[in-house]
Amino acid sequence: MDGIVLINKEEGLTSRDVVNKIVKKLNLKKVGHAGTLDPIAKGLLVIGIGKGTKILDLLTMNTKEYIATSKIGIETDTLDISGNILNKTNDFSLKREELINTLNSFIGSYYQEVPKYSAVKINGKKLYEYARNDLNVDLPKRLITIYKIELLEFNKNEFTFKVLASKGTYIRSLIRDIGIKLKLPMTMKELIRTKSGKFNLSDSYEISDDFKIIPIFEALDYPVIKITNEILLKKIKNGNKINLDCSYDTITLIDNLNNTLAIYKKEKLEYQAIKVF
Repeated sequence: MDGIVLINKEEGLTSRDVVNKIVKKLNLKKVGHAGTLDPIAKGLLVIGIGKGTKILDLLTMNTKEYIATSKIGIETDTLDISGNILNKTNDFSLKREELINTLNSFIGSYYQEVPKYSAVKINGKKLYEYARNDLNVDLPKRLITIYKIELLEFNKNEFTFKVLASKGTYIRSLIRDIGIKLKLPMTMKELIRTKSGKFNLSDSYEISDDFKIIPIFEALDYPVIKITNEILLKKIKNGNKINLDCSYDTITLIDNLNNTLAIYKKEKLEYQAIKVF
């Protein structure tokens, strides 16, 4: 049982909770996830099963799509509704056109300050550990890109928007930054991840479902070549260098039964194993 599973994570669970539930359900030891979701968030979580855990770092998920709801007039220490309120006001009047223009102004790249309640490490310690102990630390900034952003709903106290962003973007921080630009306290109320790279929430399963496992070779974006030669099969299984009449740079090799054998990369005139399954 090897491959990738797309899970629709429910609110209140950590990404690790989802992994633990799948470990128990499938009675497997090797289960992992790509792209952490906070407990308050729900939506698409990409899970590696068995040998599928070996490819989590190779999956092309440079873009993520989210639908987020922001509460206007409230600022919290965690940048979401679960945190302690730092600032609250009802004295504001935000126009739809002003909000749309502000959202559009974020399209492009900028250096985003990560939340102090996050798992980013500074000197070997996670930022939330500093925060919980009331220790001050300079929060790092990361270059992120907002590709698309669209207002979906808006009323006096909150708004919902869809955003396509680069990997590493914190939507909590984006909402904070939108608020700073509008000179209004804001905090994230809800978050749903709808896409992660080529994977879509519409193709995901509840943990309780009989979910489909995507084969390793289908989850990857490399050209697939079927190997039938027994001598060559033995070399591949041993991770040896091989010669193939092929022009592709990186390839996935499978056998007659569609079992994923290995990922190989071209080095000069030969192919070198990257991962062997």
